[in-house]
Amino acid sequence: MDGKSLNIAEEKLNKLKKILPEAFTEKKIDWEKLKAALGDDIEFKNERYVLNWAGKSDAFRVLQSPTTATLAPEKDESVNFDSTENIFIEGENLEVLKVLQKSYFGKIKMIYIDPPYNTGNDNFIYPDKFSETRDEYLGRIGDKDETGYLTREGLFRKNSKDSGHYHSNWLSMMYPRLFLARNLLRDDGVIFVSIDDNEVHNLRLLLNEVFGEENFVATIIWQKKYSPSNDAKWLSDNHDYILLYAKSKEIWRPQLLPRTEEANSRYINPDNDPRGDWKPSGLDVKTYSAKYDYEITVPSGRIVKPPKGACWRVSKERFQELVKDKRIWFGRDGNNVPAIKRFLSEVKQGITPLTIWLHEEVGHNQEATQELKGLGIVEFDSPKPVRLMKQIVEISSCDSNDIILDFFSGSGTTAQAVLALNKEDGNRKFILVQLPEQCDENSEAYKAGYKTIAEIGKERIRRVIKRIEDEQEGKLDFGDEKPDLGFKVFKLQESNFKIWRTKIESEEQLIKQLTLHTDPVDENAETENILYELLLK
Repeated sequence: MDGKSLNIAEEKLNKLKKILPEAFTEKKIDWEKLKAALGDDIEFKNERYVLNWAGKSDAFRVLQSPTTATLAPEKDESVNFDSTENIFIEGENLEVLKVLQKSYFGKIKMIYIDPPYNTGNDNFIYPDKFSETRDEYLGRIGDKDETGYLTREGLFRKNSKDSGHYHSNWLSMMYPRLFLARNLLRDDGVIFVSIDDNEVHNLRLLLNEVFGEENFVATIIWQKKYSPSNDAKWLSDNHDYILLYAKSKEIWRPQLLPRTEEANSRYINPDNDPRGDWKPSGLDVKTYSAKYDYEITVPSGRIVKPPKGACWRVSKERFQELVKDKRIWFGRDGNNVPAIKRFLSEVKQGITPLTIWLHEEVGHNQEATQELKGLGIVEFDSPKPVRLMKQIVEISSCDSNDIILDFFSGSGTTAQAVLALNKEDGNRKFILVQLPEQCDENSEAYKAGYKTIAEIGKERIRRVIKRIEDEQEGKLDFGDEKPDLGFKVFKLQESNFKIWRTKIESEEQLIKQLTLHTDPVDENAETENILYELLLK
């Protein structure tokens, strides 16, 4: 009970929704759909197959508006700043993506992101009003408290399911970021995006628009839980999705995954064949052809035929060639139905990735939580396991020097996965971007001294590097090429140069602007920061 009288209009809308659910969009009546459903004036305006939502034009304007922001180095928060090529950027990711456009255009091999899933409880940045100007937007994302931290009240908007623009807000947030991300990919680059059932349908359409439907590669199903949720109201939700798109599907090919010991153990060599281990493969197939239906006399003298309705997979002439080459196995006593020998040395030296990833192979949410605890880091909401991220990097990264970008980096799993893989081979580079989103004051993270999620990510990377250094101390000789165990920290900030303001309404304002720009460098700018801005831009 909420203490309010009956809302008659809302009651009528609820009744109508039960009868005509197809006439509603984002909990509001779509009058065109209602007319069509009632058979009246069935004529949709501008009919075409297109993804559209309230505020799409505003999302375009946000995308096309340039930024004057820059990145400032924070050496005290970094590890091996002068030698490392790994980067952690603290700042609002849309502005950061714009800052990176010139320096990293077409240079990123793989992008992974784990954006807000739009569950109805997410806080993320989007225009609070669709009439919000860029200055209003920038003012809001620049709101800071007295200690210099971004304020949740100014920065975030909780995207409740009761919102009339529930899906639209999320699409408006995602669209410009995905568009800018595509610019950064190499022609043979790929993007992986984690999502769940709340927005997977819209994300697929959005990625189709940004990357092209022809560049869709796969929808991967990841088993995120190792046991069912018996208290689930309907079905136990045990998986998430990972959507995979290529910049150009014609160019990109996945790397094969390493063969497992279990897979190789299926190959043996009972007849001491000089070609090595092999495993038997059935000779019969169900697709019938009279030419391939013949009798075979095995070494013991027994005559065998294909199963009823089937035939052999090779012709009689080809079968004799295989027998001569000792590629047919009749069993140890020569009395078995013949099988083709498949040699380990002749199969692909790797496993083709599947679209179903089980927790036994790539980990689950609980494993990810334990990994953080193992580093002495407090619990984090829905982290991803390192094994999952390692598999994503392995599939996408052919060259050991590839750059991997994660601009919703959270607790920093992507960085740990890259550093772990580099222990085995190569020197891949990572760029992580994380908003300095304040931790809830009641959370374990805040109580442990982490004021922002970005602080959790940075501390995790420091501890992973320290662990690797301790493990490798005195054990390995890397020769000339040592693994990159470090990362540079940068923070998004305003330009080191004075920005020309175009909103000038009087001669006095114009003179003031001209005087101000006699020296274009901001009075508080540092020389090194100016250098980095020039290099970026």
